[in-house]
Amino acid sequence: MGKQATERRLADTEARAITKMIRTSPYKLNLVAESIRGKTAERALAELTFSKRRMADTVKKTLQSAIANAENNHQLDVDQLIVSEAYVGKAMVLKRWRARARGRVGKILKPFSNLTIVVRERGETA
Repeated sequence: MGKQATERRLADTEARAITKMIRTSPYKLNLVAESIRGKTAERALAELTFSKRRMADTVKKTLQSAIANAENNHQLDVDQLIVSEAYVGKAMVLKRWRARARGRVGKILKPFSNLTIVVRERGETA
């Protein structure tokens, strides 16, 4: 129902990487994605390397993929890249049931997330 979602077109100075079906809640993943938004690619990689959060490794791999896409597919300068967007979306939710007392069940939800990172080349400011 409703409009079909259309993906945003990338500018010539942008590159993107998407990781789907990450086994964590969108809230937890967004805590890590939020920490790299607006930073240079080099600084973001350094922060993710030393982060204690479990999802930092997954976000780091996605960021490295976005940087590689920028270099190989779009011929952008890696030293001038900044993380312009890092956003998280909901994916499916696995539902599991756990036996409880008196013949009842408890519902266990195991959420999945999608991560999108867009890097762009920093514009020269005069």
